[in-house]
Amino acid sequence: MTVWRFIFDHRVSPLRHIPDVATRHHVLQVLGFMWAVSFCVAIGSYTFLAASILGHAALIAAAAVTAATFTVAAKRPKLFMRGAGRRRDGEHD
Repeated sequence: MTVWRFIFDHRVSPLRHIPDVATRHHVLQVLGFMWAVSFCVAIGSYTFLAASILGHAALIAAAAVTAATFTVAAKRPKLFMRGAGRRRDGEHD
């Protein structure tokens, strides 16, 4: 198992025990913020702190949205079909 999967794969990460996806995402964002601050403090550069925080937040958010989308697509694929194509009577909306 790779470190990436252990952290970001919602089926492997210890965060999988948090049932609410939004709460799980929030916890992951807080951890990302903590790591961004830690790296900036470790290298002694506060000038890159804001960029590091934004970068970590963007990467974690993208990973969380992707994982949530894949989960929904696997469990409820018809959810993505709402409003697509023709109505029941054959006409477009």
